[in-house]
Amino acid sequence: MKSKQAKMFSEIDMSIKALKPETISEERKAVLQPLTDFIQLKVSKNQAVNINFICTHNSRRSHLSQVWAQTMAYHFHLKNVFCYSGGTESTALFPVVTETLRNSGFQIKMISKNENPIYSIKFSENDHPIIGFSKKLDDDFNPKSEFAAVMTCDSANEACPFVPGAEKRIAITFEDPKIFDNTPQQAAKYQERSLQIATELLYVFSQIK
Repeated sequence: MKSKQAKMFSEIDMSIKALKPETISEERKAVLQPLTDFIQLKVSKNQAVNINFICTHNSRRSHLSQVWAQTMAYHFHLKNVFCYSGGTESTALFPVVTETLRNSGFQIKMISKNENPIYSIKFSENDHPIIGFSKKLDDDFNPKSEFAAVMTCDSANEACPFVPGAEKRIAITFEDPKIFDNTPQQAAKYQERSLQIATELLYVFSQIK
């Protein structure tokens, strides 16, 4: 067990405390339940929990899900939880995603600048950063077996009825904030989606015994 999470950045800690998982509907809880069950089974068996969040372009929702899931595992002192993300194709992590996460307290640094930049995303002082960049779901950076494939968008869910190597395939889809790109609502809508994902993953990890 970790000691009290004094090492998580305080702004993220405050962001988590402001979330309201009690607002999640029963219908949505039913959608989230298979992920809870997968994590609980692995934890009960003292096995590694590998989760690959998958979206079409691995640019927005899948990254938000990966980052918040890893953060919630830390928040609840769960060891051996490893979160990944991938796409049916690779593009680039959309910059507004990093800005949105920064607003919740994450420390983010671009460590490779090209058409598909690589980011270091930190939620605590001493833990390894999450490495964020766009990649295909079967990239060598991601697990090849014994993982849950969580489909975060409808198009990826439809395009990938089968994910090679996945032990379990789970559809937990979110509306795409991309539709608000270059509009006055862009920042607010990305924040809204990020906080929805954070709230739902807080609920999922809070159920683990």
